[in-house]
Amino acid sequence: MTRTSAREIAIHCSYAFGFSNQTADQFLEERMDRENFLRWGEETGLYREYPNEKQIQYIKEVVRGVAVHGPELDQYIAQHSKNWSFARIPRTAAAIMRVAMYEILYMPSIPAAASINDAVEIAKKYEEEKVVSFINGILGAFVREEFPELTSAPAKEEEEA
Repeated sequence: MTRTSAREIAIHCSYAFGFSNQTADQFLEERMDRENFLRWGEETGLYREYPNEKQIQYIKEVVRGVAVHGPELDQYIAQHSKNWSFARIPRTAAAIMRVAMYEILYMPSIPAAASINDAVEIAKKYEEEKVVSFINGILGAFVREEFPELTSAPAKEEEEA
C-alpha cells in the first residue's frame, strides 16, 4: 500500500467519522480492525490490502488530528474560500482539504506539495472538475498565505543558481 492509498483511507475515515457518534479512538478501533477493513475490500479495491503498522499509525494520527482540529481546519477552509460559503462545499471536498491542511500544519515531515498534489489527485476520483480546481485553489492559497516561506524558498534557490 502506498502513502497515497493510506491518505485516501484517512480521508474516507475522516469523512465517515463526521457521521459517527463514537470517539475517534472507538471509530478507529472498529474501522481499522483487520476483518472489518478487509470486508470493505469486497466493495472497493482500496481496502483489499491491509495497511502495515506505519500506515496504520499514519491513518490514526491523521483521523485523530482532523477530529481534534476540525474547527480550526474548517476556519482555514472558510477563510480561503472566495465566493463559496462553507455550507456549499461538498463534504467529500471538505474531508480532503481537512486532511491536507492537517498534514501541512501538524506533520512537517510531509512536504506541503505532496499533501496538495495527493489531495487534488484523490479529489479527481470523487468530485467534478470545478470542485477539484476549488480544492487546489484553497490549498494553494492556504500555503501561500499561512506559510509564505514554503512558497518563496524555491524561487530564491532558482535566483541563486
